[in-house]
This record gives sequence, structure tokens and C-alpha cells, in this order.
Amino acid sequence: MADPSSFASPDHFITRHLNLHLSLDFCSRVIRASTSLTVRSLQDSLSQLVFDTKDLTIKKVAVQGQDAKFKLGTSHSFKGTPLEITLPFPLTRGQEIIVDISSETSPKSSALQWLKPEQTAGKVHPYLFSQCQATHCRTIIPCQDTPSVKFTYYSKVSVPKELVALMSALRDGELPDPDDCNRKIYYFKQNVPIPSYLIALVVGALEGRKIGPRTTVWTEKELLEASVYEFAETEKMLKYAEGLAGPYVWEQYDLLVLPPSFPYGGMENPCLTFVTPTVLAGDRSLASVIAHEISHSWTGNLVTNRTWEHFWLNEGHTVYLERRIDGLLYGENFRQFRGLGGWKELQNSVNTFGASNVLTNLVPNLHEVDVDEAFSSVPYEKGFALLFYLEQLLGGPDVFLGFLKSYLQVFAYKSVTTDEWKKYLYSYFKDKVEILDKVDWTGWMHTPGMPPVQPQYDMTLANACIALSNKWVEAKESDLSSFSAEDLKDLSTFQKTEFLTLLLLKEPLPVAHVKRMQEVYNFNDVKNSEIRFRYVILPFY
Repeated sequence: MADPSSFASPDHFITRHLNLHLSLDFCSRVIRASTSLTVRSLQDSLSQLVFDTKDLTIKKVAVQGQDAKFKLGTSHSFKGTPLEITLPFPLTRGQEIIVDISSETSPKSSALQWLKPEQTAGKVHPYLFSQCQATHCRTIIPCQDTPSVKFTYYSKVSVPKELVALMSALRDGELPDPDDCNRKIYYFKQNVPIPSYLIALVVGALEGRKIGPRTTVWTEKELLEASVYEFAETEKMLKYAEGLAGPYVWEQYDLLVLPPSFPYGGMENPCLTFVTPTVLAGDRSLASVIAHEISHSWTGNLVTNRTWEHFWLNEGHTVYLERRIDGLLYGENFRQFRGLGGWKELQNSVNTFGASNVLTNLVPNLHEVDVDEAFSSVPYEKGFALLFYLEQLLGGPDVFLGFLKSYLQVFAYKSVTTDEWKKYLYSYFKDKVEILDKVDWTGWMHTPGMPPVQPQYDMTLANACIALSNKWVEAKESDLSSFSAEDLKDLSTFQKTEFLTLLLLKEPLPVAHVKRMQEVYNFNDVKNSEIRFRYVILPFY
């Protein structure tokens, strides 16, 4: 099936392995790359290869050591420019060759964030990090930039000797750069096949501290102690995840805490999860971000959506696993409470996009749609809601977990579509086909807006949030003195977040109410970014 977000043709050939040599130039803000791609023909007579590129300068192409003709095709507004390589000889089905490409990135590469020293915590050294998801790897190297193609990779990275380089791979040593005494080369290997969007690179004045048998926390030294404390329970979460999903195949699970300009809560790069420093709340109250990224080790990284139209297969299953870990850590009531909160987040996204917007479909059509423009909580929360609904229909958490484990085993190391997932669901629950046939699949998958059915949630932890939010909405100005800090005394961090989320779904409050809320709850001084964010955007009149 074609990927509407890529020029590459995975039905013609596939990339099996990358050998990368990257040299960073902080002055010109470019990466000079030598990329060797091992590709396998899937056709009887293949005479051309097409790779994705965007804002790249292609300097030279060779096939099996022979110079090859190449050209850049017609540019697309957001997909970039196809690199069309004419092979010096046709390939037969199953034949493998090595394609060597010399290239250079643009300073405006959308995957690369170059930071000046003053933008870092240390204020002394520059910093670089990448973000390739969803379709930005093509701005670093020519590749088949589609999640339908998976490959292993080996890499060596040349950087100024005072800096440290890390990648989404296992560290494989470091040596002085033989060509420049002021530089150092770091080596990496990724032995598990991954899609291009999971290639990741970070270079900076980084320090590491081991916090578990499989985990080192990396960050600038100014954030190291806080990071070590915040993520102390990572190994416990890893073990819970293995109990739910099967063995962890990536060997190392490191964490990288980035500068504040990192635009996501976390990114599940294999062997090196990227995390925003806004999760450093000081009380581990946002550590569930790590449970989410850990879960991606199975749902997303091991079993991957074939195209971005099936993104919910990555994110819906990951949220489901994340909340199963929450249930093991904090109890079943808490898992269901988080699910109910997710339903509210889904309502917010649907309200923002509009209930008739096709981008609120669980499986949207992304033909001529920029994937970044389609991003929202819909694949996360609509996907979770479907899986939670199916769990309730098919026999409960333990029964559904049996399906999930089996699904992960069958599709491990592969990319999958919604139809393949659904077909396997029917196969696994062959004794419950009548139940599955009653599911409104069109309503769930291909209809915009909220799902056709709301799952049943345990309301034990939610009722206190509902009661407090209603009290604020119904309060007259003369009632404001009845509110005090005691209102939040027995509420967890997640309940406080839910309380504010409920208010965001209601009509704006009078400004006097919001001022009183700050007086008694002091939300402006709370370090938890989820609480602060919701309070800051609380509408008032």
C-alpha cells in the first residue's frame, strides 16, 4: 500500500541497512553525511531507485562503487523532493546492492534544532538535537522516509571534542578523530530494524548517570540531579511493561532530558527516550510520560503503523499499555480515572478541529495532507477508547491483554495497517465474532467527531473533581470566600489536572473567580507543567 506522505516506493525496493558517517558543523549549522544504504530489489527488473529528500544538497551517488546518474525530481510543498537514481545495471528480484550518497543538510532542516550556548542550561557550549517524526528524516539524509520500511543502522559521528554525541542506538565506543585533533568520533549500532523516523541524534555538553541496570540518564550537568531523582522508578516501569507486553528487545533504555525548546513531552527514540525538562516537577508526578515512552518500545517501535494514516495503532496501543502500567503502580481505579481524563482530552481536540473535520477520524485520509498539520490527541485518545471499549466487550483486562501480547508477537519487527490489526483481532477472538460484528467499526474508524460509544469508567476518583469544578461554576461572587486550600488537600496531582480540564470544557469563569482560585490554590507556583498549563489557559470574562 502506497504511503501518501512519501515519494519512496517500498513495493519496488526496501532498505535493509544504513551505514552513516555524520560530521557536524556548528558554525554553518549543517551536517555533512555519507550514507551507505543496503537495498533489496522487490521487482524482476529494477532500473531506478527513488528516495525521499528535503532541503538536502546531493553531491555524489555511487552504486556498488560505480558512479551513478541522479536527479532531483519535482519539489512538493511539504513532502520535499524525490531523489531519482538511475542504476548502472538492472536488479533482479531479491538482489541486494549498496548505494553510497554524499549529501549536506540545510541550516533550515526541519529535523534539526541548533541551539546557541545561551539557549542551553550551561550557557557555554552549543547544542543540537533532532526530531525526525513524522517525515523529517529526509531533511538529514536521503532515505525511504516511510514507517513501512525498517532497517538496522551503524553510525559514526564526528563532533567537537568537548561535546558528547548520542543516538537512538547502542553506544559502540569513541575515538579521537584522525583527521582533526579538535574533534572526536562516537560510534553507534542499532541491531533491531527501525523506521526512519526513529533515527535520532543529540550533541551537547552532556553528562550521564546510571540509575538502573538498563538505564542511564543523560542531560546537562545543571539538570542531572533533578533528572536522576525524577526518573528513579524507570526500571520498575520497564519490568511492569515486560510483564504486560513481553521481553524488552532493545537492551538499553536510556533517558535524555533536553533543553526547554524540545517541543514534545517525550519522543520514544529506541535506546534513548527524549524527554522535555518540563516533566521535572520535583515530585515524580509527571513520570507517567516515561511509562508512555517505555510502552512505545513495543507499540510503535517493535510493531509500527505502516503509514501515518494508521498512527492510532502506535499511539492508541501505547496509551493503553501506559495506563495498564499506571494500574499496576497506583491501582485499577487510577487507570480508569486516567482513561476518563483522556476522554475529556479527546473532546477538547474534537472541539478544536470541529466535529465534522475528517482529521478527527481514527483512520484519516492523508493524501495531500501534511502529517504535522494532522497531529492531535485523536489517535491517542480515540485509539485508547476503542481498545478500552473492546476490553470491556470481550472479557476484561486479562482477556484483552492476551490478545495484545499475541498481536505484538505476531507482528514484531513489522509494519501493520488497521485492516491487518482488525483481521487478527477477529482471528484471535474467533469464538466472539458475533460480539465483534456488533461493533460500529465505521463509526469508530472512519467517522469524524466523538466515538459512537463511550466506554464505562470507574468514577471513584473523578467524582471529587466533578464536584469541585461544579462548585466553582455555580458559585456567586459572594460565595468565593468559601473556597480554601483545603479543597485540594485530598486530591492527587492527576485529580487537580482533571479538575482544571473539566473547567476548560465549561463556559468561561468570571475574572473574580480566577483571581480567587489563584489566591487559595496558588497554581502559578506549581511546578507541574500540566497543572500550570491548564490554569494559564483557563478562559474568563
